[in-house]
Amino acid sequence: MSTDTAIEVRGLCKRFAEVQAVVGINFDVLKDEVFGFLGPNGAGKTTTINMLTGLARPDEGTIHIGGIDCTKNLRSAQHLIGVVPDESNLYPELTGFENLTFCAALYGLGKKQRESRAHDLLEVFGLTQAKGRTFGGYSKGMKRKLTLAAGIIHKPPILFLDEPTSGIDVASARQIRQLISGLNASGTTIFLTTHYIEEAERLCNRIAFIVEGRIVRTDTVEDLMQKTDGRHVVEFAMDTGASKLCETIKEAFSDLRCQTVSDTAIRVESREPLHIGPLVRFLEDRGAEISEARKIRPSLEDVFVEVTGIESSAMKREKERAKMAGGS
Repeated sequence: MSTDTAIEVRGLCKRFAEVQAVVGINFDVLKDEVFGFLGPNGAGKTTTINMLTGLARPDEGTIHIGGIDCTKNLRSAQHLIGVVPDESNLYPELTGFENLTFCAALYGLGKKQRESRAHDLLEVFGLTQAKGRTFGGYSKGMKRKLTLAAGIIHKPPILFLDEPTSGIDVASARQIRQLISGLNASGTTIFLTTHYIEEAERLCNRIAFIVEGRIVRTDTVEDLMQKTDGRHVVEFAMDTGASKLCETIKEAFSDLRCQTVSDTAIRVESREPLHIGPLVRFLEDRGAEISEARKIRPSLEDVFVEVTGIESSAMKREKERAKMAGGS
């Protein structure tokens, strides 16, 4: 294991009854990077993170964390890691302050140190006024922030985050992303699972795409984005009838790809530079009222669709379900 490597995984497998959840995956996480594990729900993200953090035993493969072989003793590197699970593991009957000091005590911090650390984190996460309220009465966003605070109470050099912003409000999600960036800037290595493609693009240095328990590609965000450099994309906004117009474009221009974004928007893609004027006239000649036409930069979402074969609409549906489940 290289001295620049924080986590090394080789041949990792996990089966549940007839379901092969993780299939012989290999990857390295470098020190001081944010490593993204990107895929739809059910792809194997949580199973992988559970094996890495000692909550599940792999059927096959090896795990090294911070140079420690965790294959036989999954908890041998517990002092090096912090874990923020996809569902909170804090106690609803304890206050925010009590939860933090209890977690700090589990890591061996003395009374004065754990109380000081708890006060500091409550301030950082904007939860000082709620420190005396029971955790069960917190909103979903507040619960997520306190769970993250509990995961870093002992200042671990390696942090595992499982869907850190899933199902919470926009303001809380933005604050958590800023905190993640700040932790990484201060030297924390972060392993992040998410099915929010834009979140991975914003936060991660490198990304592994996982589909049906298999890693289909691992690369830097920069190199992944280069895959779309040869594309030219224009989005058209109109009054209505986007789906019908998209079919018309496909029939008339065999070299163009057209995707319906909504009932009032389509996205046209070409390997050659697109001339907006002729396309606008073509659409208007067929009764469309075009209100806007703009060139857009292809995103990591486009790369994900191409590499995995999973349409972005499926990821968006998952995102909407997560938001609906988030409640307050």
